[in-house]
Parts: sequence; structure tokens; C-alpha cells
Amino acid sequence: MSEFTLPEATIADIHRAMMAGELSAEALTRQYLERIARLDQSTFLNAIVTVNPQALARARALDAEFARSGKLRPLHGIPVIVKDNYDTLGLQTTGGSVALEGVTPPDDAFQVARLKAAGAIVLAKSNMAEWAFSPSWTMSSVGGLTRNPYDLSRTPAGSSGGTGAAVAANFGVVGLGTDTGNSIRGPSSHNALVGIRSTMGLTSRDGIIPLYLRNDIGGPMARTVEDAVRVLDVIAGYDEADPITAKSQGQRPASYLSSLQADGLQGATIGVLRYYTDTAAIDAEVKALFEQAVSDLIAQGAQVITIAIDDYPNLIKDNWCNTFVSDVNEYLTSLEGRSLYDSLQAIYDAQLYSVPVKESLEYMLNPENQDQQCSDLYTHPRNINFREQVVKAMDDAGVDALIYPTWSFPPREIADTDGHKGDNSQHIAPNTGLPTITVPMGFTREQRLPAGISFVGRLFAEPTLIKLTYSYEQATNHRKPPPGF
Repeated sequence: MSEFTLPEATIADIHRAMMAGELSAEALTRQYLERIARLDQSTFLNAIVTVNPQALARARALDAEFARSGKLRPLHGIPVIVKDNYDTLGLQTTGGSVALEGVTPPDDAFQVARLKAAGAIVLAKSNMAEWAFSPSWTMSSVGGLTRNPYDLSRTPAGSSGGTGAAVAANFGVVGLGTDTGNSIRGPSSHNALVGIRSTMGLTSRDGIIPLYLRNDIGGPMARTVEDAVRVLDVIAGYDEADPITAKSQGQRPASYLSSLQADGLQGATIGVLRYYTDTAAIDAEVKALFEQAVSDLIAQGAQVITIAIDDYPNLIKDNWCNTFVSDVNEYLTSLEGRSLYDSLQAIYDAQLYSVPVKESLEYMLNPENQDQQCSDLYTHPRNINFREQVVKAMDDAGVDALIYPTWSFPPREIADTDGHKGDNSQHIAPNTGLPTITVPMGFTREQRLPAGISFVGRLFAEPTLIKLTYSYEQATNHRKPPPGF
């Protein structure tokens, strides 16, 4: 069996090689494990916290199944990097907290179970910002500090920076991240990846350690739109354990793969949200990349217009609800006694945290800062109004999607504690429930540091966003692997 070219391999590439008898799931998994062992710690990338000791056994079982059936499941033999806040049966799930180190959950998170049913292999768990607090950097009391593979002196953003760095460095084919305000889209932008924050209710949150459950969404991070969509196709849908997914019933197509249309921009109308570009608070190189992206969209047959959302500066204020303590305490209860700690207060009292999160924990645990009654994004008045105003602006202008730079600045240097400015992801998607996909739009700083562009759509308009982003990706091909990886 010939050596398979691992870097930048897609799901389709892998399945073609398997069907041709040129690759086995075991050989593929072994190559990824060897790559992690060779590169993760020696480079100080530090993206991985746990490698699955059963990964090779799982791969062998999948190979045996394929030998019997001659058929591949949708993600057959695909090694996946899973953020360390997804419950994974038989593997520790810590949320980045040393208090949960060694704690294994009673079952898989819904999305992990869906991936396994589709034939995926949980290859490893990735580092994350402790308790998912930071959108800007990825550091935890379990895994330490994760770096950006494009420049090891810089951050991969947070809190899914471990998944972002690992997938960008080709430690796995695809990954799972979570996004409360930024944490799929920011690390995807900083690592030249595609990240999907889907419509609230399209994917289940069951078995994911929460930050603010009402805003939390889990989803794919991948090197291509197609691979991200292949993951979304598997994980999307109703889960009785997460009532908000009832919203997805009747809303998803038979398959999102039919939306992978290279001419998807032809005849589209796209609105530029200039709030994030007509400001001094944007890096000149990022702005230049964005303006080039606008030109590229037009060249592919789209009409691009400027759009304004009435009273936008006020709409984006006061939408967050601090439900962290109650949400985490409920999660700890779900561990059925597997953890020594049954509350966040007990974890704090035991001083089981890294120094950078001490202040955040104290803030969260202060009863004056906790919101006891805070309904979900579909019923809270401020969230409803925000969503309605965004959709009204889109409808009035006749646009299919909104665009803006995912981050207005390149990845910051790790030593630069004031350099986390530029996160544009905290407003629309997390506080309206509207879907957003970020895709690479090029590189700054002598073609070294990635930047991303975000596409926002209406509720359950993932097919439209997939068409637009896939067409843009295919026309521009900005993704390139990091030097040294």
C-alpha cells in the first residue's frame, strides 16, 4: 500500500484512496498519530491534551467493516479532533479545568455520537481556553498554552484554539469546536480554516460543557468548506435531550452537500456591514484583504451593496445573560458522581484553576453578576428585537447574506496582553441565533498571518451560506498550510 499524502487531505481524497485500495483507516490514523507525536510538543504548538488510546482499534474495526461491505459510511475512517468540552465516552472531558482532569463522562455528547455513527474516529481531544472564557487566547490549567501554527509567537484565538491549531497543522482531518461568542469563528479565522456557527437549534448542545448555554453552539472547523459541510450534514438535527433543536424540524434539507455549488455567487446579492470596516479600529492590511474579497465576490457574479442596520450600536448592547454558574453546576450533576466536585463553588474553593481565570471565576460566582431568569434567544425580548432588526435590514435591501471581517486585526502576539482587539464575532450570531460561516480571505504581514471573512444569513439559511462561501472559496483558494507543519 503506497504512502498517502497526508497534509491538506480532504474527506473526499481519503475516501477515494480507500475505495481504490490505496489507504486503510488504520494506516491513516497511524500517520496522524505519528504526526501529533512528532510535531505537537516539539514545536511548542501544544494543541492536543489527550490522544485516544483506542483510535487504532477503532480504525481496524472500520477497515474490517469496509472489507465485508465494500461501503463507506459518510465519515468512514476520518480522524477527528474534538474540543475538550465535548463529552467523549472513555476519554477525559475537562473544559480546560484541572478540577475535571481524569474525569470520564457517562456517554458521548450528541454530536460526538453522531460522528461515530457516521464512521468517524475520535483521534484526540484538543486544548481550549479554561472554561471557554477567553475569545483571544487558548490556555488552560490542563493543557497550558496553545500557539498559532502560522507563527508560534502568536495566539490561535480562543476558546477553540486547540482545535483550530490542530486542524490547521494537519493533526486531523476535521475538528469540532464550540462557539458562545466567537470560539469557532475566531480560531478558524486565525488559522486559515472554515468555521460554521449554525442556526441556534440546528445542532444539539447535549453533552457539551456550557459557558452560557443559551448562546452555546457546537460545530465544525475544517480546512475546506466541503469538509465542514460534510460534518454539519452528520451532526445537524433534532435531539430530544436538547429541546431547542425542535426548531430544526422541517428546516434542514436532505443533505447540505447539494449546496456545494461553484457558481453559487452568480446572481447573489450581498450586503457589506460597514460598521466593522469604516472605522479606525481596523488593521489596514485586513481592510485591504476585505476590499479585495468584495471585488472577488463581484467578479464571481454577485452584486455587493452597503447595508446599514438601524440603531446598530444600541442593538448590540446588553444582550448577554450570565448563566454560567447554574449551567456548569447542572453539567457537573450530569456526571453522576464521576467528579469529586459537584459545583463551581467547590472547584473555586479547592483553588483548582489557573491564575488567569481566577478573577473571571470570582466575577461569575458573585450572585450580583448572575442572571437567574434569562430565556433563550427565541423568547428573550432583546434578542428577538435584535434578530428582527437585522433580518428587516436584509429584507429591505434584498440581500442573501451580510459580510464583514471576522477579526479586524491579525492574530496577536502572545506577549501582547492588550492586542486582542478586533473580534467582530461577539454581536450578531451569538445574540440573534442567526448562522454564520467564516472562510479564509488571505494573509497579512508578508503573507504569514491568516484573516477570515464572515457570511451571516437568516435563520436556517445554511444552504444559502454554503453556496456563497463555497463559491468564494473555490474562486480564491486562499487556504495554505502553515510553514513547518
